[in-house]
Amino acid sequence: MPEAHDTTRQIKRFMPWLVAVSLFMENLDATIVNTAVPTMATSLAVTPLSLKGVLTSYTLCLAVFIPISGWMADRFGTKRVFTWAVSLFTLGSLLCGLAVNSPTLVAARVLQGIGGAMMTPVGRLALVRTFPRSEMLAAMNFVVIPALIGPLLGPFVGGIIVHWLPWRTIFFVNLPIGLLGLWLIKRHMPDYRDATVAPLDRWGFLLFGSGIALLSYVLEIFGEHRLPPGPILTLLALSLGLLGAYYWHGRRVPNPVMRLALFDVRTFNIAVLGGIITRLGIGGMPFLLPLLYQVGLGYPAWQAGLLTMPQAAAAITMKMMSKSILARFGHRQVLILNTVSFGATIMVFSLVGPTTPIWGILLLSFTQGFFSALQFTSMNTLVYADIDDRDASMANSIASTAQMMALSFGVAFASLLAGWFIGSTRQTDTVSFTRALHHTYLMLGTVTILSSFIFWRLRPNDGNNVSNRPGTPEAAEAA
Repeated sequence: MPEAHDTTRQIKRFMPWLVAVSLFMENLDATIVNTAVPTMATSLAVTPLSLKGVLTSYTLCLAVFIPISGWMADRFGTKRVFTWAVSLFTLGSLLCGLAVNSPTLVAARVLQGIGGAMMTPVGRLALVRTFPRSEMLAAMNFVVIPALIGPLLGPFVGGIIVHWLPWRTIFFVNLPIGLLGLWLIKRHMPDYRDATVAPLDRWGFLLFGSGIALLSYVLEIFGEHRLPPGPILTLLALSLGLLGAYYWHGRRVPNPVMRLALFDVRTFNIAVLGGIITRLGIGGMPFLLPLLYQVGLGYPAWQAGLLTMPQAAAAITMKMMSKSILARFGHRQVLILNTVSFGATIMVFSLVGPTTPIWGILLLSFTQGFFSALQFTSMNTLVYADIDDRDASMANSIASTAQMMALSFGVAFASLLAGWFIGSTRQTDTVSFTRALHHTYLMLGTVTILSSFIFWRLRPNDGNNVSNRPGTPEAAEAA
C-alpha cells in the first residue's frame, strides 16, 4: 500500500509537467512554421503560396484524428497512445528538417499532424482521470500555460531562427523536447484504458472526419481569400451536409464516434458552446495584431513579436491566481465578468495608433493576456465539472475538436471583418488602413462581450467541485 501511494504521488507530481512539455512543443511548432514559410520556399525553389499545404495538411490531420483520440486511448491505453503521439510528432519533425522538396515536407507534416492530434486530447484525458475534480484546476494550469506561451513565442523565435540559422532548425528544436517527453512518459505516464470499449464507429468517423476536415479547409481558404465566394459556399454546404449526416447517424447508433448526447449535460453544453463563440475573439487577435503592428504602425516583424511577449508573463501570473479567483467568485461570475473584460481589451486596441507609447501597448498586451488565460482556465475546467469518469474520454474529444474549430472560426471571422472594413484601402495608406483595423477591433470586441450572455445560464454553484468553492445556501436551494 505505501508503495502504491508513493507511485500515485509521483504520477501526480510529474505528469502535469509531462503534458506541459508535449503541449509546449506542439503549440510552439504550430506557430513557428508560419514565420519560416518564405525562407523555406526560397530554399526549396517554390513559391510561398505552394507551401500552404505545409500548413493546411497539419490542420486537416488535427481535424480528422482528434475525434477518435478518446477511443484510441480507451482501446490501447493512454500511455501507449501518448507514446505513439510524441514519437510520431518527433519523427515528423526530423523528417520535416530533412525534407528535400515540397511533397516530402507535406508528407512529414502529415505525420506531425497525426501525432499532434493525439497529444493534446490524450494528455488532457490522463490529467482528468488522474486528478480528482477538486485538484483539476491546479493540474489544468499546466496545460493552459504552454497553450498560451507557445503561440506567443512562435513568431518571434521563428523570426530569430530564420534570420540567424538554417530554416530546418525550426523543426530540429523539437527533437530534444520530444526525447525528454518520451523519457517522462516511460517513467511517469499512467496507463488508463477501458476493457469494455465498443468497436470504432467507422461510418461515423468517415462522416464526421470528412465533414470537419472539409470545414477546416473552407475556413483556411476563406481566411486567406484564395477562392471566390461561389466555390467557397459550395464547399461549405458540402461540409455542413456531411456533418448533418453525422448528426442523423450519431443519434441512431449506440456507440457513435462523437456522443452528442453529452450536450444534455448543462455545464458541458455551456462550456463548449460558449467557448466556441468566445474564442472568436481569442482566435482572431493573433491574426489582427500583426496587421496593426507591422502594417499600421510600421514595426518590423521581430519588434511586433516582442509587443506580444507580455501576454506570456500575464499567463504565468494568472496561473498563480486563477485557483483563488475561481474559489472566491465561482465559474459563473468569473466567466461573465471576464468575458466582458476580455472583449473590452479588444476594443481598447482601437485606440492604439502611431502616437501610442510603447509602454501603453505593452500594458494592454499584458492585460489581455491576463484575461485570456483566466478565460481558458475557467472554460477548460468547467467542461469536466459534471462529466462522469466513464464519459471523460468522449467529452475530451468533443471539447478538443470544438476548441480547434473555434480558433479557426476566429481567424475566419476576423478576416471577414477586416476585409469588410479595409475594402479597397491600400496598405500604403497607413492612416486609412489603421482606421479600418480600429473598426474591426470594435466589432470583434462587441461580439466577444455579447457572448458573455451565454454564461448567464450557469448557476452560482456550477463548477464548485472543480474550484473547491463552498456552495451558497441560496444556490443549493435553487438547484
